Amino acid sequence: MAIAPWTEQIDTMAAELTATRREFHRIPEIGFEEVKTSALVAAKLRALGLEPHEGIGKTGVVAMIEGAHPGRTLLMRADIDGLPIEERTSLEYRSTHPGRMHACGHDTHITMMLATARILLEHREHLHGRVKLVFQPAEESLGGARAMIDDGVLEGPHVDAAIGCHIWNDMPTGHVGVREGPIMAASDRIHITVEGRGGHGAMPHLSSDAIVASAQVINSLQTVVSRRVSPLSAGVVTIGTIHGGYASNIIADRVEMEGTVRSFDDEVWQQMPDFIEQIVEGTCRALGCTGSVQYTRGVPTTVNDAEMAALVRDAATEVLGADRVLYPQQSTGGEDMSVFLQAVPGCFFWVGSQNSEKGADRPHHHPEFNVDEDAMPLGVKVLVASALKYLDAQH
Repeated sequence: MAIAPWTEQIDTMAAELTATRREFHRIPEIGFEEVKTSALVAAKLRALGLEPHEGIGKTGVVAMIEGAHPGRTLLMRADIDGLPIEERTSLEYRSTHPGRMHACGHDTHITMMLATARILLEHREHLHGRVKLVFQPAEESLGGARAMIDDGVLEGPHVDAAIGCHIWNDMPTGHVGVREGPIMAASDRIHITVEGRGGHGAMPHLSSDAIVASAQVINSLQTVVSRRVSPLSAGVVTIGTIHGGYASNIIADRVEMEGTVRSFDDEVWQQMPDFIEQIVEGTCRALGCTGSVQYTRGVPTTVNDAEMAALVRDAATEVLGADRVLYPQQSTGGEDMSVFLQAVPGCFFWVGSQNSEKGADRPHHHPEFNVDEDAMPLGVKVLVASALKYLDAQH
């Protein structure tokens, strides 16, 4: 099948893509609460003539496009959840849900996947196999992929490969980023409790100050990466919240902190819990306190299969041109597409959406985050081309 006709068709869909994206942007919902979002996704799939299955992984939606010829099954995934952030833009289509925002671009992922479904449906006579469209909840809480897998999304029929993408405000509009191997980091969570002995602020010698110990713990945790992890590897330890104390003249007896731990290398990933526990327990003991760590595994490293990455890169080159296809640096952000890619070979690529002239230059998870909507047709082209190339490579 010639690529040109449907690429031109996608160019004519720009206004439709923008309208759909804004429709979803207005109704952000956080992980496993995407009731309105899932219902709207299902309604749009039905309007295309598909029969969506709802409630997969609690609030996920799945639909199947059957090709005209027998073949393999390709899973194509879009995440659908928003973030617990109060939107601070003046956009006409800003969030209507207080304290909720699509601050990571998942509204564009839904939009691009719906458009991809439409194009593939119109050309299903060229498909050797089938496409399983997966609209996944709870990516931000890093549990949605596992929930869908537990509900059997990789079977009935068995999935042979997976493709997904992420809008990317670190990359200029007009480009996509594809690389083999690790592209995004493993992401774990830590909850640290520091316990001391409270007392009067005027008599610190009679107490064990949990806040002072916590401050030392935070500083010392930075040596996990600078002194325990090889300079040739990567790691990030971030403390994002800290809670403790009662009043200005009271020495705190307890502090709780939460954070994230990120890495690419499997050996480093295995070692991180011990490194962190040693720092927390040893630092607290030296200051007359006790420290404990609750270490929760999140998602593994997002690893692209070499053959699937090459397929997506070739598809992107065909529809965008070689100068538009970048080999990006890895990101230490976590992504639970990694769970799908642990189970089946696949590729997760980035769609550049940065455009300062349009105010689309805030980082992901920022309350003023916005994207250049002109990026979406490019993402659709790569998704469609990749699906056609994969399902055509076998006959």
